[in-house]
Amino acid sequence: MSDTHTTQSDKDQIESADGGLGGAIVRILKLLARPELSKWRPVMLVAIILTLAAAVLEVVSPIILGDAINKVAAEGTGAATLTVAVLWIALAIGLRFLAAALPQARDALFSPVSQDAQRIACVDAFGHAQSLSLGFHQTRRSGALNRVIERGASAIDYLIRFLAFNIGPTFVRLALASIALGVAYDYRLSLIAVVTIVIYVIATVVITEWRVRQRRRMNKADTELRAVSIDTLTNFETVKAFAAEERETLRYDGAMQRYNKRYVEAVRSMYLLNGVQAFVMNAGLLAVLALSAWNYKQGTMEIGDLTAVMMVLLSLYAPLNILGWAWREIKQGAVDLEKLHGLLNMKPEVADAPNARELEQPEGRVVFDKVSFTHDGRAVGVQDISFTVEPGRKIAFVGTSGAGKSTLLKLLFRFYDVEGGAVKVDGIDVRGLKQASLRGALGLVPQDVVLFNDTIRANLSYARPDATLDDLRDAARRAQLLPFIEALPEGWDTRVGERGLKLSGGEKQRVGIARVILADPAVLVLDEATSALDSATEAAVQEALDEASRGRTTLMVAHRLSTVQNADEIIVLEAGRIVERGSHAKLMQQDGAYARMWERQIARDELAAVAE
Repeated sequence: MSDTHTTQSDKDQIESADGGLGGAIVRILKLLARPELSKWRPVMLVAIILTLAAAVLEVVSPIILGDAINKVAAEGTGAATLTVAVLWIALAIGLRFLAAALPQARDALFSPVSQDAQRIACVDAFGHAQSLSLGFHQTRRSGALNRVIERGASAIDYLIRFLAFNIGPTFVRLALASIALGVAYDYRLSLIAVVTIVIYVIATVVITEWRVRQRRRMNKADTELRAVSIDTLTNFETVKAFAAEERETLRYDGAMQRYNKRYVEAVRSMYLLNGVQAFVMNAGLLAVLALSAWNYKQGTMEIGDLTAVMMVLLSLYAPLNILGWAWREIKQGAVDLEKLHGLLNMKPEVADAPNARELEQPEGRVVFDKVSFTHDGRAVGVQDISFTVEPGRKIAFVGTSGAGKSTLLKLLFRFYDVEGGAVKVDGIDVRGLKQASLRGALGLVPQDVVLFNDTIRANLSYARPDATLDDLRDAARRAQLLPFIEALPEGWDTRVGERGLKLSGGEKQRVGIARVILADPAVLVLDEATSALDSATEAAVQEALDEASRGRTTLMVAHRLSTVQNADEIIVLEAGRIVERGSHAKLMQQDGAYARMWERQIARDELAAVAE
């Protein structure tokens, strides 16, 4: 099974995550138990204690306040009794303040814990995404993948904050309040409070579950909108080249309309939820106050008790005001965390074998032994390809588009695994080598060198971060890039722009060549490194390539046959098979496919010269 096919199923696995709440809680607990977070264990314990203390004070303070009011309202109250009552009121207010202040102190303490947990989750996911196979990244939009990681990390904060510090303490307060109301006043008050909360929670959960489905549709539309935006802005040069600004704007407008529709549906459902919650809440409060008034008339409760009962209920209702929003965030957080977990569970199709070896002191001998491979979705790949490149020799691959030239290079880098035969470097099957070790021995100059939006110095030293300025200057000189760099106003600190767009095609290619020279690989791989350049630039870049390939095993894919004349062997591919092989002179003598390609190219060059 090819890498692309598996990647698509993995993609579906990520996008269709259901997000079980129980599973999300387990993953949060596992994350908090990570050794990297062990330094925060005392902070976690203090946060739990502060949360429970705040819940107790939320229930106790209204009862103390109600008792103080009873003392003040009692007939014949003396000065001493009044003083005691005022002190009790002050104590109740103080406890109420503490009940509000403790959660703030807890959040301040716990904030670095939450941020550290998010960082660990993000780094894990980002690093794992980097390790996944080439096919995965070729079939996914980088913007969408980034959103999966961002939302998954944010979900950790939501779940910790709402489950541990909002929903959990609310039910603790409900249990304490029910006991307090029943013991201090009337068990029927406890029943009304419990029934009200139960109805409130059920209504909230049912409506919110419906809202979660709407939220998922809205998130899907949001992801698509962002992906369209990033895709268009990243490829703005292509958009302008095809005068497609209006078309892309319409595509963006369509994505925005779909998002707006989903957003309106989600907002309207929120208004319905708020209305139902307000009705249940106030109905419960009415029932409690009516019973309390009846008890007051019967002489079983005092005026301060009514105040205490109302404040207990209001303290319960306050956090429940955001239950719908919190539940939706919790459910969505569970979905987002499940998607992140799905990403982390994906296995790279191309992975190091358990007993993989390091490629030490590579000589650069490359062997393709009856290699066969087919991309998923294509009828033709490469079949029964065999050749050997001795250290220091140069081999070139030519043929029509889709003949399998670049595929051979990808198999050498082990971006894909062969389906038949073997690719060997220094006599070792690449499947038995560690990928980092293998690729450290290979240096690639592609057709389009893509650079980071950083300085020229950073882009060159990417091949060897510990390189000195002298090393960089030597590599740039050999790539015929040094005069250009030194002529720039900011020199080595010149920023190259998004994907190197501030540089010309020839300048980018020479940066790529200098980077490879700095890496000093045993095997140089050139994938149509000059095909996108004009003739004058090609000549200059070709000299740099000749310098880079000196003394190294070189494999090159060429579109312009003039660049392969000096290759030790030229392999002509058609439909994934070798149809001719030999030196330039030998192939011209055979008067076969290569000779016809040469003649056609000479004719095109002559026509181009006449047109100029």
